[in-house]
Amino acid sequence: MIPESELPDDLPLLAAVEAAYPDELTRACEALARSLPVLIECEKGLVGFFYAALRTRLRRRQIRCNYIDGRAPQEPGQMPMALVPTMIAQLREAVRGGTHDEDDARRVMVLPHLDLLTTSSGSLTSEAREVVALLYENPNILWLGFRDPSFNLPKVIANLFQHRIGIIGVARERLAHLVTQRDARKLGRGGLDIYKLYKRVSGVHAVRLRQLLGSLEGEDYPDDPSPVWAQIRQATLEGDLSVPELSLDDDIGGYAEVKSKIKDDILEIIARKEALEDPKQIALIEGLIPRGMIFWGPPGTGKTLFAKAIASSLGAAVQIVNGPELKSRWVGESEENLRRIFIQARQSAPSLIVFDELDSFAAQRGTYTGSGVEHSMVNQLLTEMDGFRSNEMVFVIGTTNFVESLDAALLRPGRFEFQLHIPYPKADDREAILKIYDQRLGLHMSEAALTHAVRQTGHPIEGSDAHTGRWSGDHIQALCRALARQRLRSARTDETTITDVERALTANLDLPTLTPAEELVVATHECGHAIVALHTEHSPAIDRISIRGDLTGALGFVRYADPAHKYVVTHDQLVDSITTLFGGREAELELLDQLTIGSAHDLERATVLAKALIETFGMRLDPDAGHDARDAQVALEVRDFGGGHQELSERTLESLDASIRSLLDRERTRARQIIREHRDELVALRDLLLEKKVIDAKTLSEQVPDAKHPPETPALE
Repeated sequence: MIPESELPDDLPLLAAVEAAYPDELTRACEALARSLPVLIECEKGLVGFFYAALRTRLRRRQIRCNYIDGRAPQEPGQMPMALVPTMIAQLREAVRGGTHDEDDARRVMVLPHLDLLTTSSGSLTSEAREVVALLYENPNILWLGFRDPSFNLPKVIANLFQHRIGIIGVARERLAHLVTQRDARKLGRGGLDIYKLYKRVSGVHAVRLRQLLGSLEGEDYPDDPSPVWAQIRQATLEGDLSVPELSLDDDIGGYAEVKSKIKDDILEIIARKEALEDPKQIALIEGLIPRGMIFWGPPGTGKTLFAKAIASSLGAAVQIVNGPELKSRWVGESEENLRRIFIQARQSAPSLIVFDELDSFAAQRGTYTGSGVEHSMVNQLLTEMDGFRSNEMVFVIGTTNFVESLDAALLRPGRFEFQLHIPYPKADDREAILKIYDQRLGLHMSEAALTHAVRQTGHPIEGSDAHTGRWSGDHIQALCRALARQRLRSARTDETTITDVERALTANLDLPTLTPAEELVVATHECGHAIVALHTEHSPAIDRISIRGDLTGALGFVRYADPAHKYVVTHDQLVDSITTLFGGREAELELLDQLTIGSAHDLERATVLAKALIETFGMRLDPDAGHDARDAQVALEVRDFGGGHQELSERTLESLDASIRSLLDRERTRARQIIREHRDELVALRDLLLEKKVIDAKTLSEQVPDAKHPPETPALE
């Protein structure tokens, strides 16, 4: 805290600029004294005051300036000329007609609106083409140019300036010189909290800062200064930027591990820094805060949502930028787009930039198949991230589905060093997400309906394979919106039931329509799988049996519950999977005395598993052990035979083929034995399935008392 008595009573704008930028003014003056052209990059509102302060220093060195700003005296009744033509005329006169005096060698030509000589895309206007020639025509002229960072500047003009100075905001160590005693009284008691103020105004230049602080309203020494701080924050937001209002805990369901990592590695470290007063400790912690973060994972899992929640926790303005939209066909414009985004972020600090689909332009260099602009965009991104002041509250988050494709230079410490995986939601996460939307949309889901929705969203989405069709947070939101529309159409105010959830899950599926004869075959086949799974020790519990079909083309299916152990698969589990696959085929033979082509896929999967067991997993069957000695038939191999058949002898190949055939024959025989032993059970289950079309886990456990079933399984209503 800085005592109020140590702050100035009054501070004119020119004095504020002198106090804020002494280093920049000195560097510019020294460069011009050495006859080096200087380019100052700063906002338009700062140009006049910075030039005035610099001119005072130059006069002390006997260096005069010619200010070419497009203003010219006019005769009475004369039509005013446009700014750019007037500026070009003044420039032409300065270059060709005003350099004959001896003291002109110490004269600086000042271009306060250098950026106006170009178009918004950075290409030269017809007038500016003449300007380029004029700028390079007289090598004895010393140039001082100003450009607003928001405007492009063609390289042919920028290259004229050997010395460049960029000014964004005010350095923290200079901020105390820009606050008056009157300003401090508006911000609360106890003096000036320089760190709290810097967090909100680090990107505001000195002139604008003085104007902002001078406009503060309210009483002196307020008991609650939060409205004044809110006024400051609102005034520092650039353009259409805003601070999102999103709670990490209340508005995002589940994902406890992800939230914990965000809090531990980012939010709590920043909070600890803001509670300190020792500059050395603050500087130490600022060096530990990750400025760049990668959020990676499958689509729809809330990567951008987590980024917004971080911005909300920090009170930071957020820019969400779509990676492909940054790329341009014009040379240099893609890099300029990136540069402009970072400038706006720094001017609105604290701020957070979110690059959606970062891999679209920041993939590993040398792997591009596009226009090649990506290479220079990666370089520009690295340059911008390396250019932050260490105490600036500017953060960059890149989201991607393919973190492995990102350029390695982005992932080194100091850049995108914090990497966070956001996976598909687990059961607890899905339940929390459903509860949030249940409350927001007024669904009034019953406990049974909620449990059913959690379980059903744990399976692949109907019509998609297990790798691309998992339920994400976006899918769960869509399900809840479908439920809300159902309730709105029916003007319902009662509870949402399992039947409602089931209707929403299947509303958009184009399911096949089976004849009674086809239903009999499909029901027999699926119940054959189910009976074998129920009577093999290492098969997972059954969650549902259906003959409604799905979009993959299957006329029916048996869906299994998530296994308790997902990451360790045993020999017995694989063998029981093979046995279960033969269940549908053997049920058709037993009850219908015929086979259909529907078992072809089962046979293919069983063969793949058998080959993997023997050729890849080193669990080769001993052909001489017989069908009853199962434990004695696992012979460990010392090599992987998969994919290397061209190197094997015929004898080895015959031995492997014999083992695969023996394993398949044995498990088919085992499946037939189970089907025959539980024939009555199979018939009863098939008849129930023909009646209900869908059997859930609870109904199955009632039909087959000894069946394995998931805990807390609600029945369909």
